[in-house]
Amino acid sequence: MNRRVAVTGLGVVSSIGIGRDTFWNSLIEGKSGISNISLFDTSKFSRHNGGEIKNFNPSEYIKNVKYLGRASQFAIAATKLALSDAGMPATAISEKNAVIIGTTLPEGGDVDLSSKGLLEGEGVKILEHIMLNLLPSSISRNVSYYFDLKGRNLLIPNACSAGNYAIGYGFDLIKKGEIETAIVGGSEALSRIIFQGFQRLYAVAPDFCSPFDKNRKGIIPGEGAGVLFLENMDNAIKRKAKIYAEVAGYGLSCDAHHMTIPKKDGILKAMKKALKNSGMVPGQIDYINAHGTGTNANDKEESSAIRELFPEKNIPVSSIKSMLGHTMGAASSIEAVACCLAIQNNMIPPTINFSTPDPDCNIDCVPNTSRKARLNCVLNNGFAFGGNNCCVVLSRIN
Repeated sequence: MNRRVAVTGLGVVSSIGIGRDTFWNSLIEGKSGISNISLFDTSKFSRHNGGEIKNFNPSEYIKNVKYLGRASQFAIAATKLALSDAGMPATAISEKNAVIIGTTLPEGGDVDLSSKGLLEGEGVKILEHIMLNLLPSSISRNVSYYFDLKGRNLLIPNACSAGNYAIGYGFDLIKKGEIETAIVGGSEALSRIIFQGFQRLYAVAPDFCSPFDKNRKGIIPGEGAGVLFLENMDNAIKRKAKIYAEVAGYGLSCDAHHMTIPKKDGILKAMKKALKNSGMVPGQIDYINAHGTGTNANDKEESSAIRELFPEKNIPVSSIKSMLGHTMGAASSIEAVACCLAIQNNMIPPTINFSTPDPDCNIDCVPNTSRKARLNCVLNNGFAFGGNNCCVVLSRIN
């Protein structure tokens, strides 16, 4: 079938704001959500900053948070915001729905607690709910349980591109007529094990993230959730829903090259597939929301792929990770929310912390200040460890 897919609801929980409007205003103002981490002790690490969400009160969104891990709390809150934004109460959602959530490490905070208990000889005292939260499906399961959604349920553990994978799968299911609606996105909570892992890879910047800058020093780990409510375009129009954008298509690839180092060829292939599957040519893309991690390898390879695909067009490319930090499994879904709002508001978010151009990143990275521009089609890039790439095209409804 050839049904079209609309984005009618947006929910976001991030270090620069909770909810669509606060998040967007912070983006276009170039606000930073990076601060000293307080969730766990970083005194034994050489790095101490992260995109930690300091003002999140789960009880404002969730009736009973007793056994929910932090990532599930974010996902439920973002879903509640997205459903409210779409004007779609959970009780009105039929079983022809899918909940598809991406992540890197389900409930990393509970992994921290369980490993601490094992190290201290308290393995038998680890609570049952912590063990259940360690299951990969915990986040998507908890979203479905909380909203009593009995349709399909899936967690995609494809790390930093998982949110885009979730959007792509929801798009496929609606387009084929297998479902009518989808709750898609990603969620990730900061944890000691993730922070420690990135430090061990020498990938964490000391103070801030500066994508595409010549003197960039790496990522800043972050946390949050981004959820989009997708539905059959005909149904959205019939119920007079506000439509932020259309999911035009997506493209997948695997570098099959290196666990942590991206490769231009794989990035280029995913972008080309996204355009082809959307029925578009490079000249139709008005803006790229970059993966833009702030590492030497990613920014160089991504920039090179963009220049090859758009040789005659100095297309605006920005990385909002400069403000949020790298929210891992939530990254590409939060960035998809940003893309939808960019289309709606005809405004491109900036790449902050930019001071020195890099010849290896010869792109227009929208440095430091947001920019007004008519946006009809945008490309959202998401890449992950293992070379798992997913790029999504979102377009304006004319």
